[in-house]
Amino acid sequence: MCGIVGIVAKSYVNQTIFDALTVLQHRGQDAAGMVTCEGNKFFLRKDNGLVNEVFRTRHMKRLVGNVGIGHVRYPTAGSSSSAEAQPFYVNSPYGIALAHNGNLTNAEELADKMFRADLRHINTTSDSEVLLNVVAHELQRQGKLKPQAEDMFEAVRRVHERCKGGYAAVAMITGYGMLAFRDPNGIRPLTYGKRETEQGTEYMVASESVALDISGFERVRDIEPGEAIYIDMDGNVSTQQCAEGTQLAPCLFEYVYLARPDSIIDDVHVHNSRMRMGKKLAEKVLRERPDHDIDVIIPIPDTSRTSAMEMAKDLGVMFREGFIKNRYIGRTFIMPGQTQRKKSVRRKLNPIGMEFKDKVVMLVDDSIVRGTTSSQIVEMARDAGAKKVYFASAAPAVKFPNVYGIDMPAAEELIAHGRTDDEVGEEIGCDWMIYQDLDDLKASVTEGNENITAFDTCVFDGQYVAGDIDASYLERLSQARNDDAKGSDDKKVKSNKSSNLCSEID
Repeated sequence: MCGIVGIVAKSYVNQTIFDALTVLQHRGQDAAGMVTCEGNKFFLRKDNGLVNEVFRTRHMKRLVGNVGIGHVRYPTAGSSSSAEAQPFYVNSPYGIALAHNGNLTNAEELADKMFRADLRHINTTSDSEVLLNVVAHELQRQGKLKPQAEDMFEAVRRVHERCKGGYAAVAMITGYGMLAFRDPNGIRPLTYGKRETEQGTEYMVASESVALDISGFERVRDIEPGEAIYIDMDGNVSTQQCAEGTQLAPCLFEYVYLARPDSIIDDVHVHNSRMRMGKKLAEKVLRERPDHDIDVIIPIPDTSRTSAMEMAKDLGVMFREGFIKNRYIGRTFIMPGQTQRKKSVRRKLNPIGMEFKDKVVMLVDDSIVRGTTSSQIVEMARDAGAKKVYFASAAPAVKFPNVYGIDMPAAEELIAHGRTDDEVGEEIGCDWMIYQDLDDLKASVTEGNENITAFDTCVFDGQYVAGDIDASYLERLSQARNDDAKGSDDKKVKSNKSSNLCSEID
């Protein structure tokens, strides 16, 4: 899970990209980067850290130009390195910089073929660098001194033929313009918008519409699966479908957890979809326990708040904020290493005792992945005096790893893998465990856009929508992702997103 943004404007774009990246920060807290272009020169700044840590005034002054792209990243398997920070750059042809959200499931094969056939060297373990070199090679083989929009689209067409997995990318071609594209299944989100200025129309592409909102851009639409958009330096926009056999099958986990609630993804308001998740959870509670004894519903901040409020409303019970969140601790789901995650939970959340004492409490979270956080939260609720602790998940049980850009751990580290709902409840220590049904989760989203007829639901049912995964791939992924492989404090594995191209560093 990463966040990307690209802008073609009539004035300097550095501040607008900075602002956009700050509202995409939830998609990656490990590293940030920005490339701008003025004339025929690129200006690059990237490093580990949050957006406001990476970009200081001295850096912003050097990031000149009316065109630029930005990226926020999170590490998915152990320690991180600034060498993995994006955007990446190659000087041939033209000079191209690229930022990427997702994962190429055939990155290892592509890297080998590019070295043997294309004579291109990949310098990091990042599948994003692989993607950049594929784009560069496909542009170079056309041999055009001054590429046009149709040349860009032909290159993307070849990218889709060669690359497998889920991906959304934005690239900047020195002196020519900006190119963005989305995988043929539309797994990872990508949208674009425009704003009118006295100098003319400006354009932005981004992972989520909230990045458009914050900078005054009007959302135009989502990029279609397999589609590419090219905006030249003068602001002329061209779009084209560049893949065959496309389908809109967005990642269902985006709506549950990844996206901000104020975003619109594939014409679905994320906030509204989470409200519907809460309603459907309430319906399931009433089906299973019409005479429930719930006194209060308390969300695990922040993502589950919307679902919990609607659940309480439909059940006719109190909604209360029972946990205070430390805003200076990152999202524990995307922290590398089990030890660090365990330490973070107690620092991140603190219970308000009066909301728990002598009450039957229903805790609501967006999902349960490893169960580490959930078990500690249940323990906190009991320590605060709760008579009973129930636990509801707005998502179905997460039983399988994700391969399209979300760092789900190895299957054996997923608490629901090989366990029933009741067994998960026993593991986390609650008195009743209730999960959202998968069909209800799908309906919560499709009620916002009936044109969505398929989803990437792999983490829930093990069905990989791109049809590119076999048992050997999952075994390699397990070896790369399990906490034992991530190593001790002084020796960890590094990787970019969910790539299986891993190496050990001291």
